[in-house]
Amino acid sequence: YVMSFTLTTLKQSIQDWTENTETTFVNELDFIIKNAEERILKSVDLDFFRKNVTGGLTTGNKFLQKPTDYLATFSLSYVKDSANIFLLQKDVNFIQEFTPNPTTTGSPRFYSSFDVDNFIVAPTPDADYVAELHYYYRPNSLTLDANSTTWISTNAPDALLYASLIEAYTFMKGESDLLQLYTSRYGEAITRLKVYGEGQENTDAYREGLVKVPKQ
Repeated sequence: YVMSFTLTTLKQSIQDWTENTETTFVNELDFIIKNAEERILKSVDLDFFRKNVTGGLTTGNKFLQKPTDYLATFSLSYVKDSANIFLLQKDVNFIQEFTPNPTTTGSPRFYSSFDVDNFIVAPTPDADYVAELHYYYRPNSLTLDANSTTWISTNAPDALLYASLIEAYTFMKGESDLLQLYTSRYGEAITRLKVYGEGQENTDAYREGLVKVPKQ
């Protein structure tokens, strides 16, 4: 059982499992690993990958900048009269129809993801407000440092390995039976990670009792 991976050891494992040391393949390993990490991030909801940041809604500006590591929103709120007011998420069309004239201001009630860098709110803020964003973020990739580890490479090394093998065999156009095997193994690893991330991590024994997981 692998306790954790560094970039160096994961690359070596991928080459060992695929029995492929061809130069083009080796040169693609960083990209393969990034895709594997992305696959895992989109498959589970872990508190470890949540952040809270504060920002500013400014008078007359309907946009709010996203953090650079933003993936998805859990909540967006702002403070008015010492109370937290939570905005409701809508699509962009709703926002633009709700406030067709962006110079019309008021207390913001709705928000939407406008583009890669910005949220849009409606109505356009009528004052400066302190906003708080609770969001799902993209952690640093293992590929940034050859000798360091990440939360995923330490706590979900099996999921990372099998996700990497799926990406590697897809790139190689490898044998379908092996791709199916690694996909199955990845699914099992993600299921175990979900039990932790969406079960034990989000409850406590005092309030909820011990989490009971059926025997496999």
